[in-house]
Amino acid sequence: MSQFAKVLKSSVGKKFIMGATGLAMVIFLIEHLTGNLLLFDTNPDAFNEYSHFLISFGWLLVVVELILLAFFLLHVYSGISVARGRKAARPVRYAKSGDAGGPSKKSWASRTMIFTGLLTFVFVALHLWTFKYGPEYKTMVDGVEMRDLYRLVYETFSNPLYVAWYVGALLFLGFHLRHGFWSAFQSLGVNHPRYTPIIYSLGICLAIVIAAGFIGIPLWIFFTGA
Repeated sequence: MSQFAKVLKSSVGKKFIMGATGLAMVIFLIEHLTGNLLLFDTNPDAFNEYSHFLISFGWLLVVVELILLAFFLLHVYSGISVARGRKAARPVRYAKSGDAGGPSKKSWASRTMIFTGLLTFVFVALHLWTFKYGPEYKTMVDGVEMRDLYRLVYETFSNPLYVAWYVGALLFLGFHLRHGFWSAFQSLGVNHPRYTPIIYSLGICLAIVIAAGFIGIPLWIFFTGA
């Protein structure tokens, strides 16, 4: 086994992979949220044109999706491996559990990373099944036939059970991001007394903005009756 492969299989290597793939997916979430904000427009054309624009990339889009899928699966695998390693190293739980300040930043969000991560995995699978592989409604925009994804989203978010599930899952994703963003930089070796507090605060802000942004969409659709 090469030295590089040994490093990747080590605890440090797995944390590095988890941090790098996590940050890549944060960038994707920001882009995805930016596009989804078009759903607040009561005219469906803007969102459908945006969706059609992405689909028009064809095989390039497929390549990007496969890369994102690989990042996601690597992130999940690394997270589970690191969690199992920690459990094996300390099979007996701490007698007292609570928030900790200073460099550790131990909190409820950090202690439940494996749970919120697995819940997010289930959410992403259901999300893709519902929207990417859901009904293929069609519409015409400026003489161009395209998928009416806007209609599918609005129909889905008219279901109170789905809205409740979606909101709950995004709340837990917010907690995952709250600790994960800061922890990713730690795993990548970015640890400095001057910058770490800034990164930690930025992670909290990002978690709130991303979670609130995604949660606002189904709530807006459901309660406005649009």
